[in-house]
Amino acid sequence: MKYSVLRAAAVSPSLIVADCDYNAGQIISSIREAYSLGARLAVFPELCLTGYTCGDLFAQDALMKSCVKALLRIAEETRDLGLLSVVGLPLAVDGVRYNTAAFVNKGEVIAIVPKVYIPNYGEFYERRWFSPPVRGTPDSVFLSQEMCEVPFGLNLMLQDKDDSLLKVAAEICEDAWVPFSPSIRHSLNGATVIANLSASNEVVGKAGYRRQLVSSLSAKEIAAYIYCDAGRDESTTDMVFSGHNMIALNGSILAESGLFADCGKILLADLDLERIAQDRLRTTTFAACREDFVDDSYRTVFFETDEGVFGESDGSSGGIGFQSGQKLPEAAEPGLIPAVDPHPFVPGGKEERAARSHAVIEMQAEGLAKRLRHIRAKGAVVGLSGGLDSTLALLVTCRAFDKCGLDRKGILAVTMPCFGTTSRTKGNAYALAESSGCTLKEVDIKESVLQHFKDIGQDEGTRDVTYENSQARERTQVLMDMANQTGGLVIGTGDLSELALGWCTYNGDQMSMYGVNASIPKSLVRYLVAYFADEAEGKGDGKLASVLRDILATPVSPELLPPSEGEISQKTEEIVGPYELHDFFLYYILRWGFAPSKVYFLARMAFSGKKAQDSDEVYTDEIILRWLTVFYRRFFAQQFKRSCMPDGAKVGTVSLSPRGDWRMPSDASAAVWLKELESLGKKAE
Repeated sequence: MKYSVLRAAAVSPSLIVADCDYNAGQIISSIREAYSLGARLAVFPELCLTGYTCGDLFAQDALMKSCVKALLRIAEETRDLGLLSVVGLPLAVDGVRYNTAAFVNKGEVIAIVPKVYIPNYGEFYERRWFSPPVRGTPDSVFLSQEMCEVPFGLNLMLQDKDDSLLKVAAEICEDAWVPFSPSIRHSLNGATVIANLSASNEVVGKAGYRRQLVSSLSAKEIAAYIYCDAGRDESTTDMVFSGHNMIALNGSILAESGLFADCGKILLADLDLERIAQDRLRTTTFAACREDFVDDSYRTVFFETDEGVFGESDGSSGGIGFQSGQKLPEAAEPGLIPAVDPHPFVPGGKEERAARSHAVIEMQAEGLAKRLRHIRAKGAVVGLSGGLDSTLALLVTCRAFDKCGLDRKGILAVTMPCFGTTSRTKGNAYALAESSGCTLKEVDIKESVLQHFKDIGQDEGTRDVTYENSQARERTQVLMDMANQTGGLVIGTGDLSELALGWCTYNGDQMSMYGVNASIPKSLVRYLVAYFADEAEGKGDGKLASVLRDILATPVSPELLPPSEGEISQKTEEIVGPYELHDFFLYYILRWGFAPSKVYFLARMAFSGKKAQDSDEVYTDEIILRWLTVFYRRFFAQQFKRSCMPDGAKVGTVSLSPRGDWRMPSDASAAVWLKELESLGKKAE
């Protein structure tokens, strides 16, 4: 598997109740189709070789023998496929009949797992035909005279020979519904993928509960969970079955079939197993639970898979789902699906994005409101540049004042023009303050900065870092002093992306009394401001909406260098790189701890060949690698600025606060990461 990404399939095949030979043929056909679509793990429903609804026919010796022959046929006819299949069947062992899941790989049945909890309530009568495993249950079985012993039992772990991150365990239907599911123990003993072979009948409201169950098991086990349900071809004498299949990862449903879909449709999802490994390492309470449930009786059974494909869609979930019959996206490289979300911090759907924006803004405002109430602040001071970050900070401050019942006139918006300020940004600052109902004050800092240059012997014609940073520090001094004058606090405007890159002046715009944007990446800042614009339009406030739209259309710039013919001359993304790339890197490096090679691979999948936002530049592999190298260099070099950053509430999945998610020495070396990037560059040559 490339980068430990597994394509998994769940299939509810067409079947005829009690016709094992027909059912085996359908399963074989589905295995071959799943393999052709790149799947390397295929899960089928409970008792799918016979049908779940055979009733007292399970007591017929002819059916039991036919079932075993059908299983061996599946193994033989898929011998040429490097794929692990999990098939449900009844199996008699030493005079006891079990409801089992059989693992098939490379022409052999390599393991069989019995169902633990046998329901005998409501419409279920399984204890009439099946028994649970008990002490003394054999740990292996012979399926035929020609076959070797097959491991049998609960504590079986199926592990890929070539990738130790792929460890598969099974539970069957009811096992998932009990208070302490076997899969919990499996995951605590190392299983990363749980296969659930199920025959869950459909009644009103059950699908929602089932979905919630699968999601929660995947979340608490920090695992992939493949739930495969009996389909509509089961007998409808007393029940109906819908083939409700789901594939989940770390609590997110990646793929889900519709109820009563055509039998044989293949549900696919790509599972990034490194996400599981990283989340388990990060969530130290997972290891704490493991201490109580480590079981030395587990046996490892190895299997082989062929080289698969890779695909991923959602930065928050870790996979993409398909059903056969849908057109799969064309591959960027042979066998690869280019479906990695280039904007992992920003939801794709309009409604979901609006809901996320509302939630984030509320958290920002509540965090600030608590601080205002606690210190009994009489006001707040915001440096208003006419750019995106300070706009968001002002709007959030307004909302916090509303929550506290404070007059917005107590918000002092200070615009401080200097050498690089343009009429556009200054005009927008004025318009925004007026539309928001705040108090505006202009403090021209040119003379102060020029005097400072004289004091320290700086040539004003030398446009170096001192020239730029002197302006930022002067602005911070003005804001701090005005906060003292008004009994308020300075609201920080810098965002998460700037903190990651160190694109801020130490003890300048890096410093404030409370940073409302500290965990908001630049790519999300834009959508939050757009949300405020939409909200203003909805309330009939066209003036505010108009100024916000123009701010959104303004190039991102610190405006520290003189403009060129009245236009912004210093564009941030031309200097440090595109923020959409840096936010992508930030997410996968910080949230998931991925190595540079994997981050680069994912970035190529997400961006390669596409145009940059607000630009005609096409992202090439070389451009992506160059900016990724810049990210690592800056991230390590600029940690000292993050080590003393102001308070600010975490509102997203990534934070760089030294009191929250991120603790890193300021003098750590980036050599390991840069060396790996260098090797990637050599391979590309």
